[in-house]
Amino acid sequence: MIIVLKPDASESQVDHIIDRLRDLGLKSQISTGQERTIIGVIGDDRILHNQPLTALPGVESVLPILAPWKLVSREFKKESTIIDVNGVKIGGKKIAIMAGPCAVERLELTVGIAHEVKAAGASILRGGAYKPRTSPYSFQGLGREGLDYLVEARKQTGLPVVSEILDTRDIELFLEKADIIQIGARNMQNFELLKEVGAYDKPVLLKRGLSATIKEFLLSAEYIMSRGNQNVMLCERGIRTFETQYRNTLDIAAIPTLKELSHLPVIVDPSHATGKWDLVAPMSRAAIAAGADGLLIEVHSNPERALCDGEESIKPSKFKALMRDLENIAKVVGREL
Repeated sequence: MIIVLKPDASESQVDHIIDRLRDLGLKSQISTGQERTIIGVIGDDRILHNQPLTALPGVESVLPILAPWKLVSREFKKESTIIDVNGVKIGGKKIAIMAGPCAVERLELTVGIAHEVKAAGASILRGGAYKPRTSPYSFQGLGREGLDYLVEARKQTGLPVVSEILDTRDIELFLEKADIIQIGARNMQNFELLKEVGAYDKPVLLKRGLSATIKEFLLSAEYIMSRGNQNVMLCERGIRTFETQYRNTLDIAAIPTLKELSHLPVIVDPSHATGKWDLVAPMSRAAIAAGADGLLIEVHSNPERALCDGEESIKPSKFKALMRDLENIAKVVGREL
């Protein structure tokens, strides 16, 4: 349910409505739009069936949200959400480019890549300190040490950092050292982890699962938002299909679909979506043309020696050339880098 407030609803009236919902065992979230302020009601809708909420002072109407994802939906919030990450706006007219190594390896390499992607126009540094790998014998990341390298790179370049969390026990560490907490594809339905990051205001980048439907993807985002964290970004990173020519199939149609169904920013990861460095540029261009709010691109100075996913990483020189292409495409669709 959403409660639409009258334009002149006072602060005390809003507080009274929230108190009433709390008395009924329901939670609420306020969304302030350009024309109206609404209150999203979280909980069992059956509780509200016999409640005269329209009689409460300040209430204009009470409407059901038809989508199974409530807080994530355009019904709850018509305006697109813009997330501020240390001054970098994600979801507005400006497209956010997140770039860096798949895995953090050495301090000097991490800092060097950070300087190069920033010079090319990236606004956020990506880097994996903890790496979920299919094989237990593959490089698992540097862990806390890797996060420290990212912190140093942020200190030297000013770029906010996005990195992936794997365990609820590491939440305090990520709250301290990361600017955006990434939930990877393998953990999209790790509901305890979703609820844990949802308990804080730290921005979350949620990746779509390998075989997840749009419905499942949005409901995972709902898990985070239902705990109070409204700073959620959706990341399309390719889905598993019958095709074996590339790593995954990038679902370009998911971009406009997600933006129609949800107010949350949509990011695209063309690196994991294809698994091939030579497909990163064309898929990046296609994503921006389709309406993506940002990109998550793997950049490595020496991909052939990378400890993780070197085959899908592009060199800084190619990233710089790609940024020029993306700038031109962004102008065509009324956006900017």
